[in-house]
Amino acid sequence: MASRVEHPAAGYKKIFETVEELNEPIPAEIKGVIPSWLGGSLLRMGPGLFEVGDEPFHHLFDGQAMIHKFDLKDGQVTYYRKFIKTDAYVRAMTENRIVITEFGTAAYPDPCKNIFSRFFTYFRGIEVTDNCMVNIYPVGEDFYAVTETNFITKVDPDSLETLKRVDLCKYLSVNGLTAHPHIEADGTVYNIGNCFGKNLSLAYNIVKIPPAQKDGSDPLEKSQVVVQLPSSERLKPSYVHSFGMTDNHFVFVEQPVKINLLKFLSAWSVRGATYMDCFESNESMGTWFHLATKDPAEYLSSHKFRTSAFNIFHHINAYEDEGFIVVDLCTWKGHDFVYDYLYLANIKQEWEEVKKAAMRAPQPEVRRYVLPLDIHKEEQGKNLVSLPYTTATAVLNSDGTIWLEPEVLFSGPRQAFEFPQINYSLCSGKKYSFAYGLGLNHFIPDRIVKLNVQTKETLVWQEEDCYPSEPLFVPTPGATEEDDGVLLSIVVKPGAERPGFLLVLDAVKLTELARAEVNIIIPVTLHGLYKP
Repeated sequence: MASRVEHPAAGYKKIFETVEELNEPIPAEIKGVIPSWLGGSLLRMGPGLFEVGDEPFHHLFDGQAMIHKFDLKDGQVTYYRKFIKTDAYVRAMTENRIVITEFGTAAYPDPCKNIFSRFFTYFRGIEVTDNCMVNIYPVGEDFYAVTETNFITKVDPDSLETLKRVDLCKYLSVNGLTAHPHIEADGTVYNIGNCFGKNLSLAYNIVKIPPAQKDGSDPLEKSQVVVQLPSSERLKPSYVHSFGMTDNHFVFVEQPVKINLLKFLSAWSVRGATYMDCFESNESMGTWFHLATKDPAEYLSSHKFRTSAFNIFHHINAYEDEGFIVVDLCTWKGHDFVYDYLYLANIKQEWEEVKKAAMRAPQPEVRRYVLPLDIHKEEQGKNLVSLPYTTATAVLNSDGTIWLEPEVLFSGPRQAFEFPQINYSLCSGKKYSFAYGLGLNHFIPDRIVKLNVQTKETLVWQEEDCYPSEPLFVPTPGATEEDDGVLLSIVVKPGAERPGFLLVLDAVKLTELARAEVNIIIPVTLHGLYKP
């Protein structure tokens, strides 16, 4: 990765500021040449409102959901954005205050209510946010903006209008689902979420949502739980942000960052409590890997994989090779919760203070773990991994557990490779060579990185005072090479005449092909998709 870049002007603060939605798409000025075959929409989700009235949101994941769209058509590019009209947003705008508790910001009772009304407000039950600012993905022929609760929001990908809120609890036995599903070529969606298991213990359910139905019915109505995985602690499930899937297996990494269920259930009766207050770290459990087969769907209880503690948010890819499952992850060392360092008060400081705060956070690493499928008791104490291209190990212990040590694919001091993407249509669940990611410099996004997971070589796009977003890979039509395509990223360059732009990179060399500039700031976006 390129040498570290400093940001003394602290221009990154602009991507964490409130913006207004647009009444209509605005044209972009194109520099360079956009490939003629690239015609479609880049849809992105993120926070766009960072305060309501005089009440600020405190955490990066609290700002109210905004959907962004760059349209590419007939050599022209336009940009459009709108707030998602969630209950959280509409009620906040109506009452000019934060009404529903978010990830790290508490909602307080209406000060106009009398003391008795306020008392009953505390104890009437948990009001879960529907602030769907994390990602957007298709279900059948529909598109849903999502967060990690049980509420998802159907949106129109053309007009960006909010259509309806959907409660997943009406269809599935889950408390919520991740914002990172796996989607197969036919449109089948797999996802994971925690739930109540047997004897009121917590578990993790992997769910399946079928593709578009010939009779036009809603695929959600035919969704189902396909397999349940146990939790290592009865009342403390691990935080789940994503999972892995190969051709024949599901991979779930149970990390030491836990949700204390008792704290969660009581949090809304305590003035000022938030979701973040319900997290705690298990300093002794390390990290567990769980496997389940896809067809038939069955939990492999005999495969007990353990390793040292780390945080995990994003899986890069997983695949099967010669009786092993290879799992590539973006990890953060240790059991401390990385989200503790993503309060806006930390990441909106001056540059030297941002660096000091990040120095206390877990160190990021891209790691490869290898899980053997064929295990024999007589092989205790031996490294079971025989793949010639990796140094990752798996050693069978006398208690039947298998201790994993990773191969490090990338590591740099406070330089993270995160928000990973691959050529998903070609390589998801299969052996691959390239991953593309957002480079975080002390949590500030300032580069786009291509990582060769076989050679560990990197290529970097970076420009002074520019703050890019997660790069999405779009393959060239008919391409046969894995990296034949382009990367799309929304970039902000504060102070420029046209400070927001869509960047188009050649995915092979990471050289710039074009940019489509608009004369407004675009706030930080987290995840999204390219819709042809």
